[in-house]
This record gives sequence, structure tokens and C-alpha cells, in this order.
Amino acid sequence: MTMHHSLQRAFFNRNALKVISGLNNFNSKSVAATVQAAHHGGATFIDIAADPALVKTVKLLTNIPICVSAVEAEKFVTSVNAGADLIEIGNFDSFYAKGRKFEAEEVLALTKETRALLPKITLSVTVPHILKLDQQVELAEELVKAGADIIQTEGGTSSKPNNPGTLGLIEKAAPTLAAAYEISRAVSVPVLCASGISSVTAPLAVAAGAAGVGVGSAINQLNSEIAMIAAVRGIVESLMANRTRINIL
Repeated sequence: MTMHHSLQRAFFNRNALKVISGLNNFNSKSVAATVQAAHHGGATFIDIAADPALVKTVKLLTNIPICVSAVEAEKFVTSVNAGADLIEIGNFDSFYAKGRKFEAEEVLALTKETRALLPKITLSVTVPHILKLDQQVELAEELVKAGADIIQTEGGTSSKPNNPGTLGLIEKAAPTLAAAYEISRAVSVPVLCASGISSVTAPLAVAAGAAGVGVGSAINQLNSEIAMIAAVRGIVESLMANRTRINIL
């Protein structure tokens, strides 16, 4: 596996930012708006639904790496052929509200199936937050053995903040931050902390051991392109400020 050089650099510097448009978002106008915000805001890469038509559209809008997400192995093949740079098994959040759960056995089997179909593409896999923390760590270790190059955490949809403002943002991110802390100490591949992350909690994710963060609703639920770009830049700046503090220390 050869990872895109810009991803390698960002993961090494622990300031990678993935902007997520949504695994079930096939609206080209909506996806394009998110991609433009990611591009102009300085994100490291973009995560879109595994659809070859979307991949071709996005490649006309940006030169940053394109990740495609799905929960069916065969869907990745056509998107990779269309030019996707990496693939993600996950972004499970959109399924939980429908009652669909992903257990460890299914995720591991899907990882093995996907790796068999695409042995050379960079592969990211999300560890379901519905598992207990020790089970998340165990699964992450098995996923790496099965060929995962990046492990992603989640949990923002399950947390219910009791407070507004900064405290509420930290409460919302707590499950994915905890997973990033535990998993990053158990695996040697980069850990991407996603779901419920904001400019407030992105530096906390890196401090917990993540090599970067994934952000979706904090960007794509905004109602203007300017606001979306500003939100991406805010997270980029928070990650860069965190790196500066680490270097000083």
C-alpha cells in the first residue's frame, strides 16, 4: 500500500483534517459545496459516498485526496477505478438512527473482503462506538492485522451533552476522544478521531493520540459557503496551533 504523500505528511505531523460529506449523500450540489469548503478551507482530504459519478465530479473541483465511504465491499471497486485515492469502511452514524448496528464480526469480515478485492488501495476502517471500549481496542488490532491502514473512531451521535457552549462540545466529543486515546496506544497505524468533533475538541483529539480528525455535520450543516469555509479554516487553525504548542514544549 502506498499512501498519498499529502496524507502521509499530515498524519506524521498529526494535523490531518478529513471533511465528510456523508456516506448516504448523493446530492451532487450538496457534495460540491462541502468539497469547495474543504478545498478552500485547507482540509487534508475529503470523504464522499462511494459513487463513481460523484468521484468524477469531485475530481473536477479539487486536487486534494478523495476518500469514498461504503459498507459494501463491491461498491468501492468502481469508485477506485473512477479515481478515488482511498476508501473508508464506516461512517456508520447515518445507519444507527435506522436501527442498523455494526458488530465487530461484520466489520472485520467486511475489511477482509474489501482488502481481498483491493489489495493496494489505502484502507480506513471505523470502529463502531456501540462496542465497549476494550472491545473497540481489540477490534482495531484485528482490523490492522486484516489490512487496515487507518483506524477511525466515532461516538458523537450517542453522546447527549448536558451543557451548552464549550462544555457541551467537549461532552459531545467524549466517546470518540476516549476511543482515540485507547486505540492509538494499541495500534501502529494512524488513528483518525471523528464524529462530534469541532474546533474546540480537534486539539483534544490530537492530545489523546489521534493523528487527525474527521468532521462532517460541523461543516455541512451550515447554510452558506462562506460559513462552511470559515468552519474548515477554524479547525485547521486549531490543529496547527496545537502543533505549535507541542513543538514549543
